[in-house]
Amino acid sequence: MTHKIIAHNLGFPRIGADRELKKAQEAYWRGDIDQVELKKIGQELRRRHWQLQADAGLDLIPTGDFAWYDQVLTLSATLGNIPARHRKNVKLQHHHLEINSACCNHHDISVNEFSHQACREIDLDTLFRVARGRAPTGNATSASDMTKWFDTNYHYIVPEFHHDQEFALSWRQIIEETTEAIALGYQVKPVILGPLSYLWLGKVKGVDFNRLDLLDKLIPVYQALLQALAETGATWIQIDEPILVLDLPTEWKNAFEKTYHRLQHKNLSILLATYFGDLEDNVTTAINLPVAGLHIDLVRSPEQLATVIDRLSPHKILSLGLVDGRNIWKNDLQKSLNTIKTAQERLGDRLWISPSCSLLHSPVDLDLETKLPTEIKNWLAFSKQKVQEVVTLKTLIERPFDAIAQEALIFSNQIKASRTHSSLIHNTEVKNRLAAVKAEHSQRQTVFAERIKKQQANFNLPLFPTTTIGSFPQTDNIRRTRADFKSGKINSVEYENSIRQEIADCIAKQETIGLDVLVHGEAERNDMVEYFGEHLAGYCFTQFGWVQSYGSRCVKPPIIYGDVYRTQAITVNWARYAQSLSKKLVKGMLTGPITMLFWSFVRDDQPRSTTAKQIALALRDEVIDLEAAGIQVIQIDEPAIREGLPLREKDRKAYLNWAVEAFGLTAAGVQDETQIHTHMCYSEFNDIISSIAALDADVITIETSRSDGELLQAFEDFHYPNDIGPGVYDIHSPNIPETNQMVNLIKRAAREIPIERLWVNPDCGLKTRRWPETEAALISMVETAKVLREEYQIQPKTELVLEN
Repeated sequence: MTHKIIAHNLGFPRIGADRELKKAQEAYWRGDIDQVELKKIGQELRRRHWQLQADAGLDLIPTGDFAWYDQVLTLSATLGNIPARHRKNVKLQHHHLEINSACCNHHDISVNEFSHQACREIDLDTLFRVARGRAPTGNATSASDMTKWFDTNYHYIVPEFHHDQEFALSWRQIIEETTEAIALGYQVKPVILGPLSYLWLGKVKGVDFNRLDLLDKLIPVYQALLQALAETGATWIQIDEPILVLDLPTEWKNAFEKTYHRLQHKNLSILLATYFGDLEDNVTTAINLPVAGLHIDLVRSPEQLATVIDRLSPHKILSLGLVDGRNIWKNDLQKSLNTIKTAQERLGDRLWISPSCSLLHSPVDLDLETKLPTEIKNWLAFSKQKVQEVVTLKTLIERPFDAIAQEALIFSNQIKASRTHSSLIHNTEVKNRLAAVKAEHSQRQTVFAERIKKQQANFNLPLFPTTTIGSFPQTDNIRRTRADFKSGKINSVEYENSIRQEIADCIAKQETIGLDVLVHGEAERNDMVEYFGEHLAGYCFTQFGWVQSYGSRCVKPPIIYGDVYRTQAITVNWARYAQSLSKKLVKGMLTGPITMLFWSFVRDDQPRSTTAKQIALALRDEVIDLEAAGIQVIQIDEPAIREGLPLREKDRKAYLNWAVEAFGLTAAGVQDETQIHTHMCYSEFNDIISSIAALDADVITIETSRSDGELLQAFEDFHYPNDIGPGVYDIHSPNIPETNQMVNLIKRAAREIPIERLWVNPDCGLKTRRWPETEAALISMVETAKVLREEYQIQPKTELVLEN
């Protein structure tokens, strides 16, 4: 069997270089465009991205990487796994039939007929109801849970599984899009998430059971999907099984061989893709699977190559993930070339070359950037450029004297030397300050039990104090003001006066609503990371460096290219002004060092722990200045601390140690009387709860509403020692929360957490919401606190009973 080296891609960003998909989604949700126009924009984006990859010279282009909200949600719809509350019709005829010929024959219904019935229940608005709890059609309901995709800042919609779960091929998006791409003349490779990763990433609802029990029901639907994709004319399919880089129980490892034996297809070759880490103890499982090829991530784990090559069967393809799909630095072409040659000596041409993972996590096109310093821009590559790097590597192997490829190789070597010696990157003062840090710099002066007494005496807050997480709606007027200031249409005085008025309005509305601890609303901030990065040395910013965080939520991560330090105060003047407007406490609001690290594109020339501590020292200066300005409550948000957690248990302790130290460096310079808050959202906390406690924040606010309070369980089981604010309503849904639901959530928390340590707050910031729904929700939340206070006054907390 002969092969040629194949250049391919695991996935391309779906949002568009200028966030065209986001804008279309939100226009559709508002009613400004209809579904026909939304689908037209989606089609235009897909075709543009296919052509871009074909023009670069890729041999295989992915399909199935486009999603209207999230690729896991798309797969759930494909498999017919849509919760009943989100469907157009609650009941589907034959909903509890197994999808196999015997069952279908027994009920005189074919698999196709069953699938068509399921398909009629699922449309585009169904996906939006699952993700948002609301769509232009259908009834509003609770959205499905959302959490981080492995250790990235992308969020996926968590599949829900019931013990009597059935599946059916129901949403044909990937089949239709693959057919479309092939008709346009592209050589394609459909991409789907594998059945075991899909089950692993879901959650059990209702009666508890082993998710693997669903595998025998799930595999026939995957078989039907593979058959449908083969009928489009595709000859390869990429099946992603990223859980193979995790610590897996034996029964999950054992399930792989049976699963992939049943998924073999005579007309469709399977490339099994792993990424985000090393196969390690799962290498035997992965290598022995009856698939045609295996993809490994050699950016995250270059050391696994030798083991995989040694054990790879003589007929399998090995796909080398050499171009970083998660960061924006140019590829070291010579280093990658050496890796390819090493593999080629053993495998011949049984090699494919690609990015390490989907380019979903990378911006679209560096060519659009016109304001980056030339030296820094030369160090970077976005998705378009990464695809070109993959093709260049293939060219350097097959045609080593190609003039354009050789020019790229020479430039790559020059860039490597430039970053090693650039004065833009290296700052001696920063390095010396970090070297002088001692352990006590990360620790508060006294323990929480002593601090909280002083704080309570000073603040005199009621039971169940109410607050918000920080941001308030970013109105059109706020965005226009920032844009006009950036473009020079208004001067700094006009800008500051406008923002001050926004802050004053925000404070006044919070006082009218009756909140206990206020915030200034963050009208001056574009993004919680970008805003701070703009005021720190060592950061730079893009015009079009957008990546998808979830759904229509896109972020433009700063780029940390050098040593980080603060040049002047960042938030102090705004915080001082906001506090002057109210006799109530107004929180100072900062983004913590770990979130500043992981929600940025981070330099790859020094350990991340070093960069985190540099950021922490810069923020420490800001915290101390806020305290000196009279700000008595300072919130240091760390929503990203969980996503930085290494995927393997053996690597976690070291990370958590330096993450806790970095937070402490930021927070521990204040007096006992100053209350430090932190916020975390959309993460699982069970395996890091002791480290969260070690942060020693006086108050932590967390997301609990969207997960039905499940995330609170970790804090209850651990007996979390400090104050806690369980998020009582889901800010990502436009639905107005009901008071009794919020009361019940706090009552649940009160079973295990002393009532005097509970706060009442939303589960996240409010910048994406509009004012009418925000005010209505907060009024309901304040009413929740009143109900709880009244009830607690007439009965002891141990007798608080959940309402039916």
